[in-house]
Amino acid sequence: MGSLDIPKDELTVLVTGFGPFKEQYPVNPAWEITASLPDYLPPERVKNAAARQAPADLPAVRILKRGPVRVNYEVVRGLVPTLWDDPEQKVDYVIHIGMAGPQHVYSIERRGHRDGYDKQDVDGQLLGDEQRRRREGDQWIWHGVPEELLTDLDLDQIYKRWVERSPDDLRLQVSEDAGHYLCDFIYFSSLAHLYKQQRLPKVVFFHVPLHPDQESIDRGRELALQLIRSIVEVGVGK
Repeated sequence: MGSLDIPKDELTVLVTGFGPFKEQYPVNPAWEITASLPDYLPPERVKNAAARQAPADLPAVRILKRGPVRVNYEVVRGLVPTLWDDPEQKVDYVIHIGMAGPQHVYSIERRGHRDGYDKQDVDGQLLGDEQRRRREGDQWIWHGVPEELLTDLDLDQIYKRWVERSPDDLRLQVSEDAGHYLCDFIYFSSLAHLYKQQRLPKVVFFHVPLHPDQESIDRGRELALQLIRSIVEVGVGK
């Protein structure tokens, strides 16, 4: 569907999820959560809506899904520009979802990192940007881009709303270190792409636990929906 077919006041959130991570994790909960999201943000449940002040007349929020994204540096580097630059598809926000460790912690990341990617991807390849930077000089893809970039989203306000909507027994946090692996890499790739285009980085990374059981997927799906709602509300309220 082209952008001309989308109602003028409709917002679009694009969500990506990584695919299998080596042999030990053939099912990545990041993609399972992403794939399970509905095409549109559903109405808020009455008990949540009554518990807090929400902006009136929240526009329809369309949810696009891309993936599963291969855990590969070159695949990610080639993918990211297509998420933001499709002339047929307006995108207001992007959420990248990836798998963290076994702890039952859900994190939204504030910043991405340009350097320090010294681990092999699932295909045994290193990023090799240090050598590429020396070889290409000012033609290197991230020449002139800062070592760290932050999202333009107001994560403190988003986090506050997100927590209000979430079960009390879950551990949610704002993180300052996305891990210097593919999760960090796709996040920084989005941030850097928008930085170079002088566009506001309306993007965030969402880390979920590694558990692929259905209960965990359902929980992650609900948290992702509430994160989307919180992002849109804060954005509309500005």
